[in-house]
Amino acid sequence: MTTTFGIIIIGDEILSGKRADKHLPKAIELLGARGLQLGYAHYVGDDPSRITATLARAFAAAREHGDVLFSCGGIGATPDDHTRQCAAAALGVQLELHPEAKALITERMQDTAREQGIPFDAERSDNVHRLNMGVFPKGAEIIPNPYNKIPGFSCFVEPANRGGIHFLPGFPVMAWPMMEGVLDRLYPHLHQKSAWIEKSVIVSGSMEATLTPLMLDIEAAHQGVKVFSLPSVDHPVYGRHIELGVKGTPERVADAYPALLAGLAGFNLQLGPELVRG
Repeated sequence: MTTTFGIIIIGDEILSGKRADKHLPKAIELLGARGLQLGYAHYVGDDPSRITATLARAFAAAREHGDVLFSCGGIGATPDDHTRQCAAAALGVQLELHPEAKALITERMQDTAREQGIPFDAERSDNVHRLNMGVFPKGAEIIPNPYNKIPGFSCFVEPANRGGIHFLPGFPVMAWPMMEGVLDRLYPHLHQKSAWIEKSVIVSGSMEATLTPLMLDIEAAHQGVKVFSLPSVDHPVYGRHIELGVKGTPERVADAYPALLAGLAGFNLQLGPELVRG
C-alpha cells in the first residue's frame, strides 16, 4: 500500500479572505524535505455538517488506502470551533476528556498563573472551560505542542500504516512544528530523501493536444513515471510555452526522459532550457 498524504484546512477566515492560508505551502515544504508529496487538499468553512462530511470522506480514504491527513484549525473551545465534535461524529464515537491532554492543559494553566503572579484555581470557571480543549474523540492519541503544551490529537483508522487524521491548531506557530513532529515520529519509514526527481524541457511552438499522444506513450512504456505538462501564455522569459517533463525515482526518470526528448525530436519544435528538480 502506497501512502498518500492530504491536508484539510478549516476556517471561515480562509474562505472569506480575512486570512491567507499558509498551511498548504508549508505542508508541501515539510513533506518535500522528506522526499514525500502532498496528494490532495480540501478547504472547508466553519459549518459543522460540511466539516463532518469532509472528515468522514477523509477517514474512509485513510481506512481503505492508508492515507495520512493533517487537519488544521477549529480544535479550540470557542463557539466557532467545531472540529473535535465533527471528528467524533465522523467516526461515530463519543467525546471524552483525554487524561494526558487534561494534565498538559492543567500544566499550561499553572504556568500561566505563575507568570501572572496569581494562585492557580482549578475550579475557576474559565479554567474548567479550558479543559474542553482536551476533549477528543474516544480512542484519540495526543500530538505534543512544543509552543504552549495544548495538544492536538490523532485518530487512526488503519493500523498497518497508521492511516488516519492528525488534528492541529490553526495557528502556524503551533501547527507547523506539530506537523513536523508527526512526520518524524510516526512516519520515518516513509521518508524518501532524494528518491523523487523531475526532469523537464521548455517547449515552444506547440499545443498540449499535439503532445498528448507522446505523453501517453511515455507513461505506458515507463511504469511508475508520471508525465506532466505546464502551459504558460505570458512567461517573462520564455513567453508562450509548455514545460514538458517526467517525474519519478531517479532510475525511472533516467530511462523515461531521454525517450521523451527522442519523441519530441519528431515534432520539429523549438526546445529551450532543461530543468531538474529533486
